[in-house]
Amino acid sequence: MTRARLSITVPEETWVGAVSRTYPETGMTVLAAMPTGETGSALIRVAGDTGGVRDAMAHHEGITSLAVLRTNEDEALVQFDTTEPLILFSAQEAGLPIEPPVWIEDGEATLELTAPRNRLSALGEALEEFGLHYTVEHISEDVDPETLLTDRQRRVLRTAVDRGYYDTPRECTLTELATELDVAKSTLSEVLHRAEGRVLKQVVASSTDPPTLDTGIGSTSGPR
Repeated sequence: MTRARLSITVPEETWVGAVSRTYPETGMTVLAAMPTGETGSALIRVAGDTGGVRDAMAHHEGITSLAVLRTNEDEALVQFDTTEPLILFSAQEAGLPIEPPVWIEDGEATLELTAPRNRLSALGEALEEFGLHYTVEHISEDVDPETLLTDRQRRVLRTAVDRGYYDTPRECTLTELATELDVAKSTLSEVLHRAEGRVLKQVVASSTDPPTLDTGIGSTSGPR
């Protein structure tokens, strides 16, 4: 499975694009969302100018119903229906559920998804079809630690860590570790080397690879 964080530029003519740009310092967090036929329903938390955002939403043609469930001086909980749930429709087209929260600020929506790469690729295509420009801010593979190392490698590496072999200065020598594990020093060295190599390769791949998917969704896409 692949985990990706996307930043999506929302068109200014949509309610979320217009309202979030009018109130750029007010954050909106989507807590729940679902498609309802040709419209979408969502629950958002507004932090900042709640009165201004509420009024702007109520007067935008893309909002068909709106209810303020809770409000105080600088935060409000708002439930609404909209004819312009473009991100929701894109995710539905790609067969992906939206994973809340989705953060919206100044015309940008940021969301995180976990899915097979082919589904993320389909999402990229769907976003383009709905006229949405996006940037892949981060992408990484979810690696099961149980499959990264063999049982023996995991046991040896855990013992080495517990005994202070990787501490500075070392609290355990390779010879002492080999004696405790009842293996030859050369064998232990090889097992550690292979385990260290797998772990380091995974760390480097997760931290330095550019944020792009080779199955269709690139680091940037959508209309220019």
